[in-house]
Amino acid sequence: METPSILRQIVDPWYDSLADPKGSQERVLMNLISAYAKTDYGREHCASEVRGVADFRARFPAASFRSLVPYVRRVEGGDYSALLPEPAKLWVMTRGSTGASKVLPVTETHLAQILEMGARCVVNFATRRNPEVLEAAVLNLNFPSEVHVLHAQGRLETYGYSSGTYARAFPSLSGARLVPEQREIDSLGGGITQRDWERRFELAYERAKGEDIGSLMGVTPVMSAFASYLRKKHGVRPRQVWKPRALFCTSVAKIHTRYERELRYQYGPVPVVEMYTATEGVFAQQLDDLPYVSPNYDGYLFEVATGSGVKMLHELRPNEWGRLLVSTVMLPRYQIGDLVEALGKGYFRIFGRDRARTRLEHAFFNLLSFRF
Repeated sequence: METPSILRQIVDPWYDSLADPKGSQERVLMNLISAYAKTDYGREHCASEVRGVADFRARFPAASFRSLVPYVRRVEGGDYSALLPEPAKLWVMTRGSTGASKVLPVTETHLAQILEMGARCVVNFATRRNPEVLEAAVLNLNFPSEVHVLHAQGRLETYGYSSGTYARAFPSLSGARLVPEQREIDSLGGGITQRDWERRFELAYERAKGEDIGSLMGVTPVMSAFASYLRKKHGVRPRQVWKPRALFCTSVAKIHTRYERELRYQYGPVPVVEMYTATEGVFAQQLDDLPYVSPNYDGYLFEVATGSGVKMLHELRPNEWGRLLVSTVMLPRYQIGDLVEALGKGYFRIFGRDRARTRLEHAFFNLLSFRF
């Protein structure tokens, strides 16, 4: 069956960028530089003088969130052009998986990218494997989008976790609606204690138990916790209630090696599809049956700090790895804190957070596997 043109428009730019990562990254850099030149941060680092990636690295230092906090504070105060090329549309917070939660302003352009890049994984799966995921409901296990209040840009802004915020902003995809709706989740409050999650899980079960659930999309450990809750509270496993066509799993490393077996036991013999997402962007997703991800080269700029220097992600040799730097419309050369490894032929895996223990474990694994 021929893929509808509206769906081709979602995935074709991705496929094209995978075929020409170098050219795609060069175009993205120039687009980003045009955006950075509109900000104080960009002007301070001579964005208008950047002609290529070498200039970019020479003028823009690798940035941590801490180094950007003064600019974020200025955005809060109403000076959006301190860091952003356009006004902040919303504020979002990270889950704080490695420490305190970070609170970030997000723009209309960023939100549009989240929708476009996030849809790619689902549409790619639908067009290549099972179109029913676009027609059946999506079980919503996202974090709440209304947690705190921030005084920003002269008014009070309610904000919450990015996963719930993005779900609230985009409640459906080609008819695949969220069950329960994000507003129902938010009505239960913004806590994340065990009791808070039990209330959300009960809501999800009650709203969805009579629905045709085609997929789940979200934080992988939450999917596992929901399955455990159903077994404990109702004496059933998800596979006894629904027949999902896919699990679109995000937010943790080693999804296939650490989580896939348990998820398939709980939810049935269903494909587990990996997405590499964060509050800062939707950076890569699984292309085919291989348990790796392929980057969105046409949306973001990817660099990697390796033992032999900083390289473009697409320049990595097979089994070469390092610390990932991403440049987005809001964050130039951002140290996102993840470790990435090239598998060759355009495939990559995010294998952990940038910690000494993770690096040592990975080096030891490569040594035992005779991978040099």
